[in-house]
This record gives sequence, structure tokens and C-alpha cells, in this order.
Amino acid sequence: QVQLVESGGGLVQAGGSLRLSCAGSGFTFSRYAMGWYRQAPGNERELVAAIPRGGSTTYADSVKGRFTISRDNAERTVYLQMNSLKPEDTAVYYCNARGPPPVGMNYWGKGTLVTVSS
Repeated sequence: QVQLVESGGGLVQAGGSLRLSCAGSGFTFSRYAMGWYRQAPGNERELVAAIPRGGSTTYADSVKGRFTISRDNAERTVYLQMNSLKPEDTAVYYCNARGPPPVGMNYWGKGTLVTVSS
């Protein structure tokens, strides 16, 4: 059974930091590209950051220079370090795992809420 379990969300003041974690199980973690998405009320889900099996990371323009995605394949965990948080970063953050082609399975966690107060 595939599981992605996010943790680390919460309430923080603007300018503060949070570190999100996502633990994966039930699939070959090291073969999957991992990503963090977020969805604010009334908005569509959007990509925040992605880290492939190998190669360079990707960030949304709105978080470049403030957020850092990393992964530990031995621990089967992906992280999102969020610094200099802004109220507009408030959203539910979802972990995503995307498998290699040709099958390309796509898995989602249940999300963790990040609230940034002004």
C-alpha cells in the first residue's frame, strides 16, 4: 500500500521558517521524482518545488531563494525547507511522487496546512 505522509505544517509569523517532511512507503522511493504542491482557498493546486531522481531541482518563481527541496533516499523522505515565509504562502501543502515512464504512477499525500500570519 502506497503512503505519503506529510508533517511539519503549522502556524508561523511572517518572516519565520518551517520544515515540511514527507515520508514515503509502499513504492521504490529512489526511482520516483518527488515534489511539493500547494493549494490555497479558491486557488488551483500549484507546483512549489520538485526534485527528480537525478538532476536539478525546480522551483516556482514565487518561492525561489526562500524554499529548498531535498530528499534522503535512505530515509525515503523528501523535505521542504521554507524560510522568509509570507502570508501568501498560506496553503495546504501536498507531497507528490511521480514514477518513471512508461507507467508513470502518480501518488499524493493528504496534505499539511501551513498558515503564515502577518
